Amino acid sequence: MKTIVFFLFFNALSLISLAQPICGADQTWKYLKKLRGKRVACMVNPTSVLTYKQEKAIHLVDYLKSQKINIQVIFAPEHGFRGEVEAGATIKDGIDTKSGVKVISLYGNKKKPSKKDLDSVDVVVFDIQDVGVRFYTYLGSLHYLMEACSDYGKKLIILDRPNPNGHYVDGPVLDTSYKSFVGMHPVPVVHGCTVGEYAQMMVGEKWVKTSKNFKFSVVQVKNYNHQTRYPLPIPPSPNLLNETSIYLYPSLCFFEGTSLSLGRGTPTPFQMVGAPWFPDTSFSFIPNPIKGKAENPPFKNQKCFGRNYQTESYKILREKQIRLQPLLEFYALKPDSISFFNSFFNQLAGSDQLRKQIEKGWSEKEIRATWTPDLLKYLEKRKKYLLYS
Repeated sequence: MKTIVFFLFFNALSLISLAQPICGADQTWKYLKKLRGKRVACMVNPTSVLTYKQEKAIHLVDYLKSQKINIQVIFAPEHGFRGEVEAGATIKDGIDTKSGVKVISLYGNKKKPSKKDLDSVDVVVFDIQDVGVRFYTYLGSLHYLMEACSDYGKKLIILDRPNPNGHYVDGPVLDTSYKSFVGMHPVPVVHGCTVGEYAQMMVGEKWVKTSKNFKFSVVQVKNYNHQTRYPLPIPPSPNLLNETSIYLYPSLCFFEGTSLSLGRGTPTPFQMVGAPWFPDTSFSFIPNPIKGKAENPPFKNQKCFGRNYQTESYKILREKQIRLQPLLEFYALKPDSISFFNSFFNQLAGSDQLRKQIEKGWSEKEIRATWTPDLLKYLEKRKKYLLYS
């Protein structure tokens, strides 16, 4: 018993840094001088905050304005600049009422800044908290931003942040014939990179079209390595509310490509899965509309039965693997009359192989074995771009 307790304690301790990580945005002395006297654009969202030695969190845009930095435009990714929009919803251009700065949406039909958008800009700052999962769209936004900066000769500064899922790499590697905005590059579901590392890999592997003259810099996180556990001070998107949902996200987001609910419209989205037809009625929830988070959730106002996976999150943290068992169980228990998968599933999985394997009744062990060759190749590739030991 003592051996088991010590093992669990040691694994937990290995994920805790003795010194507080200091994000790139908090190291103002490394980038402020590069912005003074320049016309600046920012791609930011609610996570773009300074917290280190601050009495309360202050948004990067508000901080830069207080320092008399000339911000010309704010580029808004999915969920909007202030984070008031649910996943997939249209974001409108406008003026930020707090800072008075013009906001241009880069989510929806327009994902890449135009020449006109950048004509009045000298340098662009990217500061967004990612969660280290391929189908999270912020890295897609960075992809198009890097292309635009290269096309129009603008310098890019990336203020790096820890990756809360950066302690492992797992999942099927994307087949580029299934490329989409929820999977743009041949990486696993859990890619194990910070934004700064991933940006270097995009350029180094020529996944993003940039010229030889393109310049970007990364303000690295201090006191951080890939085993550092970093509770996020701000939710990275409206439905990833805490550590539990962030750890479960790589495993449960696959259900977005099915006919089930994963808890949108409840206080704990991405922590449960269910549907009215699930045969085990011991756990239930009712999705209700929530403004800005889930205005029309699957099975709205209907009682769903299923599974609560909250206690599974720390198993994932410890074992460093995504979980396929939820998908396999729900598929095995579905009624014959239910159409389980939708067209979005293959985009999330990065190919049609996972769907076919599940439909054929493969076990998790058999499925995982098919990932191994590509994962090993990716891990070798990733080594070249790591900034944190």
